[in-house]
Amino acid sequence: MNWDDLKLFLDVSRWSKLEDAAARTGLDATTLSRRIKRLETDLGLTLFERTRRGHFLTPAGERLVRRAEAMESLSLDIRAESSSEQAATGRIRLGVTEGLGSVIIAPALGRFRSQNPKIDVDLIALSGFVSVPRREADMSILLTRPQTGRLKIRKLADYALQLYGTRAYLDRQGAVTARQDLQGHTLIGYVEDLIYSAQLRYFDELLPGLSPHLCSPSIVAQMNMVAAGAGLGILPVFMARQNENLVPLLIEEVYVQRSFWLAVHEDVASLKRNRLMADFLARTVRHL
Repeated sequence: MNWDDLKLFLDVSRWSKLEDAAARTGLDATTLSRRIKRLETDLGLTLFERTRRGHFLTPAGERLVRRAEAMESLSLDIRAESSSEQAATGRIRLGVTEGLGSVIIAPALGRFRSQNPKIDVDLIALSGFVSVPRREADMSILLTRPQTGRLKIRKLADYALQLYGTRAYLDRQGAVTARQDLQGHTLIGYVEDLIYSAQLRYFDELLPGLSPHLCSPSIVAQMNMVAAGAGLGILPVFMARQNENLVPLLIEEVYVQRSFWLAVHEDVASLKRNRLMADFLARTVRHL
């Protein structure tokens, strides 16, 4: 069945005289009549009674009108949604790890909004992940590449973590020039049973045998503890560089690299607002 023929059928049903329907469609009456006959042949139905006063629907034609109008309504809805997306409108729910979301993404969203004034953004920056497969977010920045789910995956950037303290703390508690010096220092890190990703278990990887004394599931809270001189902590470099009082320690020995991955649900990945946001995020975090 040809959808174009169905649209012509609707026009004739609304303008019973072929000449009027033809003027509306831009076709001549002969062509229009031929197209209607083709549709009747394809369906094996007589759709119109042809009289001197015009074309009038048969019972079969009336049934088809109801179905064709439903198809027409759906087509108009799709077209309207497509037009809206081309204009880059709507709302995006973006899930992101707390540190990246608070320190890098949040300050940049004003620029995104100025470039795309019809797009609204919900920034979900948590000590944990919001699930894209469960539709808790349209897209999410993760520490590991998802292996399952109907997702479009994109690597955003690598980032580094190092050990930090403040000058005031080091002056008070003593310098750190080797790993063994850490035995006498207060260490800051994650609450063990609240670690939400294996990628955050870098204490075991970098400082085997040592465990943190002051703990929080929030990397922002950890950084604030370190910045206040409470102890030493392993922090993302992109966060630590925001505070000039933080000093990197054991640069060659305590260093780890991790990655950020962007996951977007397949159902919304092609929407213009989400494509714009994905590209914006890639540019924003490119040089962490």
